[in-house]
Amino acid sequence: MTPGEHAPDPRGARSPAEFLARLQALKDWSGLTYRELSARAEARGDVLPRSTVANMLSRATLPREELLTAFVRACGTGPAALEEWRTVRRELEGRRGYGDASDPGEAVPEAPDPDPHPVPEERHPDPEGPGPAHEQLPAPEEPPASGQLPASGEPPVWPGAPADEPRNPGPGARFRIRRLLVPAVAVAALVFAGVSVVAFLRDGHTGHPPRTPTAPAAGDVRIRVVGTDFCLGERRGTRSGQVYQVPCAAAGVPLYALAETGDGRWRIASDHPDYGAGCSGLPSGGRVPGAPYEDSECGDPTRIEEFSLEPHGTPVRGYRIVPAGSAPPGGCVTVVGDRAAAWSRLAQAPCAPDAAGQLFDFDRRD
Repeated sequence: MTPGEHAPDPRGARSPAEFLARLQALKDWSGLTYRELSARAEARGDVLPRSTVANMLSRATLPREELLTAFVRACGTGPAALEEWRTVRRELEGRRGYGDASDPGEAVPEAPDPDPHPVPEERHPDPEGPGPAHEQLPAPEEPPASGQLPASGEPPVWPGAPADEPRNPGPGARFRIRRLLVPAVAVAALVFAGVSVVAFLRDGHTGHPPRTPTAPAAGDVRIRVVGTDFCLGERRGTRSGQVYQVPCAAAGVPLYALAETGDGRWRIASDHPDYGAGCSGLPSGGRVPGAPYEDSECGDPTRIEEFSLEPHGTPVRGYRIVPAGSAPPGGCVTVVGDRAAAWSRLAQAPCAPDAAGQLFDFDRRD
């Protein structure tokens, strides 16, 4: 901190975003790194993992009061200033029902980082709305059976043809028939192909032949999404700890390892080149629907950091990563969004019967 310079004042904040901006200014004023803030908090008996501080400052939602307290004290403010920070936070939280719909800090899953190669959102037409798919075409008249004349005794006439048109249509008529049939055949082929692709992807495949999954074992691993060329990793240069599926050839930040904790449970340890050792887990005890699966410093009592690695299928197709003690139960770590796209994020979601986007294997890493 600069001698003689006053600490930032929270009382001018009029929104959670402004409040977080003042918290960032407080950290800058302190002159402390995330690691130093964590160490100072621990010396006071507070819990303040450095990655939790990074997550808090990168969001636009209010932090929990106990997290705010530990952070403000670690920055070096006195009791009076701490009470000002708490008071402003309570006031902003009280206004949430009057225009600010965001939830406090850890209660909101973190939005994924911007994708450098965004995938356009798929748009589905309204099944009830107007459109060509709902226009009723007149049913064509059935031609009479071979060798049979109509009741009038006249030769049969193709629908839409003039009455004096010859019985055997010429090249022009045949061209019109082909012109009607070709689009119909093309549409049918596209529909069939689309249904086949959807069914293929729902089964967890992306064009790769099945491979025997590697069972979990203690030691260094590369966590692969079954049926794809994707592995788990983070986006380097960000502070969120959010885990994504990334091309395995580019994976390696962070490095992962499995450690048994007893009773069939595992800890997934991470080693980040910038933030050091950590653990994969779910914030807020996994109680928030869609909680992000992220890497953070180990030992945060508010996170789920132990998992069951459960085999799925006969024969085994892969392993589910199931949060241990997560509330509500029945959740699995899942690739959400476009499962065929790189940089789709992972989060907690209900375990699906077909386990789509929920199967992993654990390749040994040399």
